[in-house]
Amino acid sequence: MEVEKTPREELIEQRINNSETRIFKAVFPGDTNHHNTMFGGSVMYLMDEIAFMTATRFCRKPIVTVSSDKIDFKHSIPAGTIVEFVGKVVRVGRTSLDVQIDVYIESMYRDGRDKAISGTFTLVAINENKRPVPVID
Repeated sequence: MEVEKTPREELIEQRINNSETRIFKAVFPGDTNHHNTMFGGSVMYLMDEIAFMTATRFCRKPIVTVSSDKIDFKHSIPAGTIVEFVGKVVRVGRTSLDVQIDVYIESMYRDGRDKAISGTFTLVAINENKRPVPVID
């Protein structure tokens, strides 16, 4: 027996689907450290930026990052690869939401890709006084 969704649940599902954000970046030598892999701090900066874009697209309100949770670096990101950052809302609270960021790497010259990094960012919707407001009215 299928449970009927409330209008709020349907709205959240639609917004989650519409707000998924994908960004691609080529990794060049200027993006890398002395190991010829992308700087971890640069990757986290981009992950936070994608989380911000995803959350903003979801709620269309001013938003700020309040935390990140366990960023797992499973594979390094070498120079000469293409990186895809995928942001998806995975939890919606009253004033906050969580965005999962997955980072995939692929060679420029062969098929296939691997998940390299994943992490979750919590963001809060704010008003002009920087006070929390509902993410959905």
